[in-house]
Amino acid sequence: MYYRGTVFILYAIVIGLALGWLTGGRLEHLASLSFRWAWVAVAGLAVQVALFSAPVSSSIGAAGAPLYVASTAAVLGFVLVNARVAGMPLVALGAASNLAAIVANGGTMPASGAALAAVGIGREPGYVNSRQLVSPVLAPLGDVFAMPAWMPLANVFSIGDVLVGLGIAVVIVAAMRRAPVVTAADAADEGPIVAAMRRAPVAADAADETPIVAAHEAPPLTVGGEPERAGEPDRPGGDRPGGEGTGTNG
Repeated sequence: MYYRGTVFILYAIVIGLALGWLTGGRLEHLASLSFRWAWVAVAGLAVQVALFSAPVSSSIGAAGAPLYVASTAAVLGFVLVNARVAGMPLVALGAASNLAAIVANGGTMPASGAALAAVGIGREPGYVNSRQLVSPVLAPLGDVFAMPAWMPLANVFSIGDVLVGLGIAVVIVAAMRRAPVVTAADAADEGPIVAAMRRAPVAADAADETPIVAAHEAPPLTVGGEPERAGEPDRPGGDRPGGEGTGTNG
């Protein structure tokens, strides 16, 4: 049996791209996504894909369970490190749910017999990632659901897989809809008209100014048609430079 986690990741990516495009997102915005410890996730998923391939699963023996648990924990660690990314908390919740069920059942994800039968999967030899158990622990977190048999790569799945898939779709949609950050290098490449438009104030900005800022930008007060000079004291008798006083001549 092929690794069921790959199925949900593939479907989640396709659904995320479609929803991102339908909601006005742009594909090139995905380049702004930045993940830490990405190599950990790649290594963990690669181990799982290899672990459940026919040549390895039939000969791995007792080493299969600890390898499965360790690789799943590694992927969860990657997700937690990147929890700041929109959608990753959902992925973390799903991965933690799957890991709890796998650990509680000795390194195997418990599966429903009805779900396995719905997709035509029987008891297979060797180490598999999902199997019907006699007395499963945390059975509701196991593979109790089945994809329709007519779907490509139909397989069983868990509530944790659903959360992982939803989280991946949210990551993609949020990234596609996010406006790209304009860096100094990008601004230098812009034409003078675009740069001027970025610098030009808008009416909404002026309305948001505080009274102090607005007063600072107001024109100077005028007296007699001329601007009043700041800091210049009044002359005795109300005289102004260039004007006539009100006093009497000697």
